[in-house]
Amino acid sequence: MTEVGAGQIIYELRKKIQNLTLELNRLGKESPEIPELIQSANLMRKNDHLVEVNAKNLELISAYENYSKELEKMLSMVFEIQKDLKEILKTQTSLIPEPKKPKTKAKKKPAKK
Repeated sequence: MTEVGAGQIIYELRKKIQNLTLELNRLGKESPEIPELIQSANLMRKNDHLVEVNAKNLELISAYENYSKELEKMLSMVFEIQKDLKEILKTQTSLIPEPKKPKTKAKKKPAKK
């Protein structure tokens, strides 16, 4: 009913997302321009930087996609368990005998003389 290691997969994906986010934050700080270099060299450095940032963004999106898929699987399992538990509860409830109602005797009115 449950997959072994589902929690481990979620944990590993979460760590990957955290690591990629940290890397993106480090890359987010633009590389400083060096005034001694010519404009084309600065543009090439900036382009390389943007390519690297884009690659990390794609990795992060992929990690989030995998993470959400695993969470959906886990949620699906939880709903299956919930459904099974409801069925078990219905079955157990049906096995409980109904309480017997006490028989009440009708009181006779005293006969008039």
